Amino acid sequence: MVRALRIGMAAVLCLLGAATAQAATPASATVGSSGEWRTVELPGTSQFDLHSRQTDRRYRIFVSTPQGEAPAEGFPVIYVLDGNAAFPVAHTLARSAERVGQRRQPGFVAPVIVAIGYPQDGQFDDQARGEDYTPPAPNLSNTGDRVSLRQGGADRFLAFITDELKPTIEARIRINRSRQTLVGHSYGGLFALHVLFTQGDAFQRYVAGSPSIWWNERYILQERPRLSAEVAKSTRLLITVGSLEQTAPAGPAGDSRAAMLTERRMVDSARDLAADVNGDPRHPLATQFQLLEGENHHSAAFPMLRRAIDFALAP
Repeated sequence: MVRALRIGMAAVLCLLGAATAQAATPASATVGSSGEWRTVELPGTSQFDLHSRQTDRRYRIFVSTPQGEAPAEGFPVIYVLDGNAAFPVAHTLARSAERVGQRRQPGFVAPVIVAIGYPQDGQFDDQARGEDYTPPAPNLSNTGDRVSLRQGGADRFLAFITDELKPTIEARIRINRSRQTLVGHSYGGLFALHVLFTQGDAFQRYVAGSPSIWWNERYILQERPRLSAEVAKSTRLLITVGSLEQTAPAGPAGDSRAAMLTERRMVDSARDLAADVNGDPRHPLATQFQLLEGENHHSAAFPMLRRAIDFALAP
């Protein structure tokens, strides 16, 4: 039986973007049958920690499963990076899609969500993701990263997913191996592109949200020609980016960020890459590009997840 994942109330509200104010509870008020505040439980979810031989790192894996028995072909599966931050939203969206899909689409099969995070209370482990999500470029001396001390471990991290995590999931849940999607944002989007271009048969659909194309003097563009014709025929790509990711906010804080945003060209780079891959005369890859109006680099992650689930489940 799947046990409920427990997560802090404040974290859920923050992740879902709820604009709420926590009111003080009078001493005389009764809160629940026991009178105690409790953590939120997400039914239909579970989590476990898994140590990787490939990276020598421990990961926290969050899983959301549909109700009912798996069909003979198995459930589609969506692997989501930055799992500590993304999982509550991805779970809620997937289960909402399950309810709507079952009412409106005959034969609809809901997805399993597998979110990959780290064993910590915070939303992001900057050091771990900085290493895990970035490609193994020959020269890592000028990547433009201002936080992570180690980088270039993407192939080891991918080996963890394919050789250790996937078998662990498939031993417990019947998975449709022909309907696997990888979803990442920022460095996670960079990782999704790296996997697609270099080992694209690992998944059938890829979502690169606000991908860090700027990393290491746009090294990912050097990997793009490695996309195989066979992968291009059988794979789909969605690239999203917030419309404000190239615009500095007003005020002194914006002034200090303007040069960086101009150099990174988040919007232009994402749009150009989508057009380039989709229009490749040798072996074009079916690619969608979506500009998320009114979203900056941080807020774009959440509407990206909604579009990612729709994209993963589309015929």
